[in-house]
Amino acid sequence: MSERPVIYLYTDGSASGNPGPGGWGAVLKCAGLRKELSGGFSMTTNNRMELLAVIKGLEAIRWPGAEVEVWSDSQYVVNTITQGWKRKKNHDLWARYDAVAAGFKLTFHWLKGHAGHPENERCDALAVEAGLHPDLPRDEGYSQVEETKLF
Repeated sequence: MSERPVIYLYTDGSASGNPGPGGWGAVLKCAGLRKELSGGFSMTTNNRMELLAVIKGLEAIRWPGAEVEVWSDSQYVVNTITQGWKRKKNHDLWARYDAVAAGFKLTFHWLKGHAGHPENERCDALAVEAGLHPDLPRDEGYSQVEETKLF
């Protein structure tokens, strides 16, 4: 039995007004195949959408134990995971991330946003478009009180 190929997950998130309407986008690539995912909420933050893009991308993978290279332009996401930044906010999403991430071999990479990387640009377009849809659902995990705490 041969090893499975590496899966590449590219992600981005956006929020107009931050907080405001927002969206997330993800592109999965593996062995010549490609899948695009996106979604949005009526009131959320950019950081929530950045993290949700990673979660949704991982949730779409059906190979237990797969090797996944995650590419994100979010220093919040990449540094929290790779450098152990304190998880001060978005506890609901971090718990969801921990649960789904446990099933994979993950490597995280930061890439500069809006720098012409084709997959990052596509994720950005998916995220922005998703946040523009009328009648977006409410982000049940978003709490404006949590986001405005000073400490």
